[in-house]
Amino acid sequence: MLGLGVDRLQADINRLLASLFHQGVLDEQFLQLQQLQDETSPNFVYDVINIYFDESEKLLRNLRLLLMDREFSDYKKIGLHLNQLVGSSSSIGARRVRNVCVAFRSASELSNRPGCLRGLEVVEHEYHYLKNMMHELFQVLTCFVNILLTFTQTEGKNVS
Repeated sequence: MLGLGVDRLQADINRLLASLFHQGVLDEQFLQLQQLQDETSPNFVYDVINIYFDESEKLLRNLRLLLMDREFSDYKKIGLHLNQLVGSSSSIGARRVRNVCVAFRSASELSNRPGCLRGLEVVEHEYHYLKNMMHELFQVLTCFVNILLTFTQTEGKNVS
């Protein structure tokens, strides 16, 4: 019975990851991030992704505040925030977020306020899509780990 649950969850994980790669949401950098996780740091990917989300929320909030100021003219400041977002998105393999940030940065380099507002909208959309998909992935992974832990604990009792 356990095998079916584990197999189904593993298939769900594989399907979700394949979909995220196929859609271009994630790239090979995410796989490299996963390879850094081991027994000594079993929550490494989860922790890194959550730090990314926390920091990205701050950057997006700052970008929105800058662009909502009608008197704003310091597009270099927008570029700095976008550089941070591009870098952190690249480091976790968030391909689509990185790509739309690059397009947004082009608008900021041209001091194109309407382009920047549209760029922010697109970045926020891609960011929230990524966040929702990663939340779903982590939920399935948590179920998978919990089933394995339950099985391991049950097997330990049966051996005794």
